[in-house]
Amino acid sequence: MITKWNRKLWNLCRVSKKYEFKNLPALLSRGRPFQNPLRNVLRATRSGALSAPAPDCVRVSERAHVILPYHRTLDLLREAHAAKGKGTGKIGTTGRGIGPAYEDKVARRGIQVIDLLRPEILRVKLERAMEEKNVLFRHHFQAPAIEFAPLYEECLKMAERLRPFVSDVRRTLVEAKNQGRPILFEGAQGTLLDVDHGTYPYVTSSNTVAGGALTGSGVGLDVHAKVLGITKAYTTRVGTGPFPTEIETTEPAIAERIRKIGAEFGATTGRSRRVGWLDLVALKYAVEVNGITSLALMKADVMADLESVKVCTAYRLNNETIYDLPSSVEDLDRVEPVYDVLEAWGTLQGTQIPESFQAYIRLIEEYLKVPVHILSTGPGREETTVLEHPFKKK
Repeated sequence: MITKWNRKLWNLCRVSKKYEFKNLPALLSRGRPFQNPLRNVLRATRSGALSAPAPDCVRVSERAHVILPYHRTLDLLREAHAAKGKGTGKIGTTGRGIGPAYEDKVARRGIQVIDLLRPEILRVKLERAMEEKNVLFRHHFQAPAIEFAPLYEECLKMAERLRPFVSDVRRTLVEAKNQGRPILFEGAQGTLLDVDHGTYPYVTSSNTVAGGALTGSGVGLDVHAKVLGITKAYTTRVGTGPFPTEIETTEPAIAERIRKIGAEFGATTGRSRRVGWLDLVALKYAVEVNGITSLALMKADVMADLESVKVCTAYRLNNETIYDLPSSVEDLDRVEPVYDVLEAWGTLQGTQIPESFQAYIRLIEEYLKVPVHILSTGPGREETTVLEHPFKKK
């Protein structure tokens, strides 16, 4: 059983065929806004990626919040407005309305999936939410207002097609836990995009760390979990924000090579990802914040045949060497990375691991005090090597 507690796009490669889904788990839990719910569920049912009838293997929580057109409009207007002020307030969002949907959730005027199934309740809540949004559109952004009737009708049509997939996901998860069934919680986005623990304000609007699985699903604290952290053999970032090991200006040829071979373009927006060397200071922070028990090291093949490989093991700030991530985003933006330079490796094939790559893995494991259990050298399942099962019971 798989449940996803925050929104993002899934890339699935199954027997050389690639499927891309936004917000598609077996269970979509309540903690995160649900974007384009009907389209994403129906894409799954039509793609052939599901082995059983969709309502039997895909569930959407009644409590999940819905991202609506006015959220996306507000998101885009804010980014455009910020860009006019020399970009100082521009976050670099995806423009998909995620932040504004969270604002409505916290302000207690959000629309939940269960509301879509109750027309009279939906009407009242939608009118209340749109009233404020249209004031902003007309008077602050000088933009057209959104009409109520077409959006209300669209929501009603979407609700009827979504209805077979809607259920009490929390109850399903609790029952599975009580029966001793394995549950895989799958999150998205990096630790430094977490709204509380990330490089605020250059973050997303949710808790992307592993603890978000509990608040997003409602299963409670009495779970015995292992946490698999997924990291690339290098570092990337989409959008603005501090990036100590970025090499876009210092080593642009290597950055472009990694981006091209690694297909480093945002799955949701297609934006180019910024590229840098592996940052063990930031990765150690992620291990601590998430309680990571083992790692999956991805895309090591992308770095094959470089002249050498750099790994950041410390920062320099105010003439001092530091080994922890600064809390201040302004300080993080000023740090200078301290690198260890390692021998590069050649082409990676199957389970054969060159000594130079083994040295790279050892450095990661010794620094983080966490083992690497999975190696991936390509998108196919046959290109994944399980050194040790990350979730096996001891």
